[in-house]
Amino acid sequence: MTHIDLAWGAGPSARYDAIAARFRPLFHAFREGAAKRDRDRLLPFKEFAQLKQAGFGALRVPVEYGGTGASLPELFALLIELSEAESNLTQSFRAHFGFTEDVLHSTDPARRERWLGRIGRDDVFGGAWSEVGDAKLAAFSTRVSGSGNDLWLDGTKYYTTGSLFADWIDVGATDAADEGIGVVVSQQAPGVQILDDWDGIGQTLTASGTAVFTHVPVEAADITKADTRFGYAPAFFQLVQLATIAGIGRALATDLAQAVAKRSRTYTHAAAARSSEDPQVLQVVGRVRGAAYAAGAIVLKVAEAVQRAADTPGDLDAFTAALNLAELESAQAQSVVIDLVLQAATTAFDALGASAVKRDAGLDRHWRNARTLASHNPRIYKDRIVGDYAVNGTPPPPQWRVGRN
Repeated sequence: MTHIDLAWGAGPSARYDAIAARFRPLFHAFREGAAKRDRDRLLPFKEFAQLKQAGFGALRVPVEYGGTGASLPELFALLIELSEAESNLTQSFRAHFGFTEDVLHSTDPARRERWLGRIGRDDVFGGAWSEVGDAKLAAFSTRVSGSGNDLWLDGTKYYTTGSLFADWIDVGATDAADEGIGVVVSQQAPGVQILDDWDGIGQTLTASGTAVFTHVPVEAADITKADTRFGYAPAFFQLVQLATIAGIGRALATDLAQAVAKRSRTYTHAAAARSSEDPQVLQVVGRVRGAAYAAGAIVLKVAEAVQRAADTPGDLDAFTAALNLAELESAQAQSVVIDLVLQAATTAFDALGASAVKRDAGLDRHWRNARTLASHNPRIYKDRIVGDYAVNGTPPPPQWRVGRN
């Protein structure tokens, strides 16, 4: 059945279903084992490798480099579908798609050739930018030292989502001149240690824990200035999270409908002999499904704004205007999408009995996963930014960081 047949709406382009058809059998298989993987903490190494081998990581890569050449709305529609199956996998690809986007818009031809070719051949990237503890807002403690061809990387990162599954790691660091840089190192390089010590309540299978870099050799060609990263990065990375949350909403809606359809027990004061015929229960199911539908539609609308920013020609004023609008649309969507899915993940239990809270049912993972993703970028600040724009015409702030002043 197509997404139209399932009432999720049409894809973002005429060719979308043809692109998605390559991955949907994998998505279906991933969904079958998602609850068990969450319950038993089974990291999705096999599933990640299957996506990689199917060319999922090359979706945005131009056809001439071995990719699909997907648009941003096509990419985000697929991320929603993947998240409906296994949201941990979507988040694990987040840094990869961000790095790919950065390479696509690089002004360095050698960098484009080097990395687009590798990504087109299914190499995958993890990310290691965040630092915890006494990390500063203005600089990374992780550093590249040395000079010339004798360079090395030292430091510790956290929230290194996807790095345990990846071939390469994109690392945020500070150079000898105290400037922010991005560094690419092989995940298998000597001195690289990736730990599965992530202990969050949700997205437990993303290995979003610690990465330690101890005198890791670095090639000068694999260093870029942090301030040259693609301009719409904040909106892009936020939209990956929102697409993941929207997919979680779809998974919840489907799980709830199936649970109600199977339910044979009822209550003496219920409105029907079976839950599947009870109008009050059906109302809850419909409300949850409507929330999931709206969340997905909002994400795809924001994806159009991000695509406009990506397509804006080199004129700085035009790009800044498109970038600000993409940021604002992303911020406007953030609170709404999060509220829709978190509320749905709570309301869903009203349509079921006490057995729905058993761990084997796996329904709690939808709230835990959505709540964890929603915590990455505080939405209270986004509400203020949107309000300041609406009232005072203030543009959104540039790229944000987390740390001490």
